[in-house]
Amino acid sequence: MTAPSFMDLALKAAETARKSGEVPIGCVIVLNHEVIATAGNRTLTDRDPTAHAEVLAIREATKLVGSELSDLPSCAGGLSGRRRERSGDAAAGFFQGAKIAP
Repeated sequence: MTAPSFMDLALKAAETARKSGEVPIGCVIVLNHEVIATAGNRTLTDRDPTAHAEVLAIREATKLVGSELSDLPSCAGGLSGRRRERSGDAAAGFFQGAKIAP
């Protein structure tokens, strides 16, 4: 899969979140060119203020690959503490945007 395809998956997760009444943010975590986690915001659905797409995806990914990471106080802190080749954020709906950073 290519980076635009990964971004498409993140945008799809964001759109699913939007349809559920959430802020439309999606996150996909990729390891060795394979998607290992995907999530959209669920703070309202789960009644959990920490259920942001990035945190949910990190939790899912750590279940698969194992990690010393636990519930993180901030999404950025969790992502910056991990080695990665690329980082991207996706938003759908009223945000209409996407960003890929090296």
